[in-house]
Amino acid sequence: MADLNIPAAPAIEGTTHLHSGKVRDLYRIDTGEHEGRLLMVASDRISAYDFVLDSPIPDKGEILTRMSLWWFEQLSGLVDNHVVSTDVPATVAGRAVVCERLEMFPVECVARGYLTGSGLREYVATGEVCGIPLPAGLQDGSRLPEPIFTPATKADLGDHDENVDYEAVVEAVGDDAAAELRMLTMEVYGKAHALAHERGIILADTKLEFGRRPDGTSVLGDEVLTPDSSRFWPADQWQPGRAQPSYDKDVIRNWLTSAESGWDRTSGEAPPSLPAAIIERTRARYVEAYERLTGEAF
Repeated sequence: MADLNIPAAPAIEGTTHLHSGKVRDLYRIDTGEHEGRLLMVASDRISAYDFVLDSPIPDKGEILTRMSLWWFEQLSGLVDNHVVSTDVPATVAGRAVVCERLEMFPVECVARGYLTGSGLREYVATGEVCGIPLPAGLQDGSRLPEPIFTPATKADLGDHDENVDYEAVVEAVGDDAAAELRMLTMEVYGKAHALAHERGIILADTKLEFGRRPDGTSVLGDEVLTPDSSRFWPADQWQPGRAQPSYDKDVIRNWLTSAESGWDRTSGEAPPSLPAAIIERTRARYVEAYERLTGEAF
């Protein structure tokens, strides 16, 4: 497991810190109207190549939170979500939500409409993705004949999620839950892809997380359809056969693997601090994605 070097989460009055991930800090609310609920805070941290970088991206946590809330609203007729309130402590205003406690399914629910990333690597090696045969001759960025459900196991923090076939989901959660997760994932992807396309953006793929309420209802949790959990491409620059320009961390990944950074990815050492220009360019990509998708100024 990689040493992620996640900074200690700040104390928030009236809460108990439960867990920190690469980007989010999770707290239990101990007092007041929402006692027993969870407070989920999106930080400005950014990770690359299994390291949390020591250079935060200003406003990233607020952008992710606002974008998730916008998408939850668009999807409200399709699936319930875990957000209870945006009335949060002043120290985390704008980048936190109060949410339900759910029993989270141990599966990353991934929908792909285009071939790239780990799906492309698996296709090149086997002609399949997660056990689903695909036509010959596809390239990086090719649109698939139809979107596919390509689940992954939830890895421990610092490890990689591992693509699995549908049968592995059935084994993990049972027939009925697996079928529902696949259906919900593909319905969310279909609606989100159409909405993004109207705004000149291709939603190539996305990762969703679902949980279950005590009454058995499946609920969309975590974040949804942000540049951290999805690949967004400018539609007017889409060109299969090459890596696509992207509204995500590619600015950072490209710099880290360039000669300019002086970092050897195989060394095991943490990456260097990001230059101010790379930080600002990354922030601008997140802001642009938010504004193009929502139609709102950040």
